[in-house]
Amino acid sequence: MYAARTSALVKQIIRTDAAPIPRIAASQATRFGNLVFTQGLTPRDPVTGDLVNTDIRSASRIVFSNLRAILGAAGSSLDNVLQLRCYIRDFDNDFPGWNEVFIEFFPSNWPARTVVPAPLGEGFRLEVDAIAAVTE
Repeated sequence: MYAARTSALVKQIIRTDAAPIPRIAASQATRFGNLVFTQGLTPRDPVTGDLVNTDIRSASRIVFSNLRAILGAAGSSLDNVLQLRCYIRDFDNDFPGWNEVFIEFFPSNWPARTVVPAPLGEGFRLEVDAIAAVTE
């Protein structure tokens, strides 16, 4: 016998003032069940939302700090990141510095990750998005 199953899952929009609010039609993140999907994060000041055009290490720290804040607002954390994607404009020069900062924020329990060279918008050195679990 087959019994129809109904789902009470709904998409939740995640928003926190601890990270930059998107200037475009996008959410900082969405949560569906126990999964969180973040927007693409660029190195923006969490208070002003202005792009911080700086070296790759500083830019990466800003991005990962904003990612931590958004995941926290969604009930998750960096420890629960399942997949991380990073797009880097100058891959050959910037990947080593980005990877050093990645290890600062993810010293163990590494997520699956993809790092791709990409032609990003003016002033963007990198963009990162993530999928994380909520373990409540």
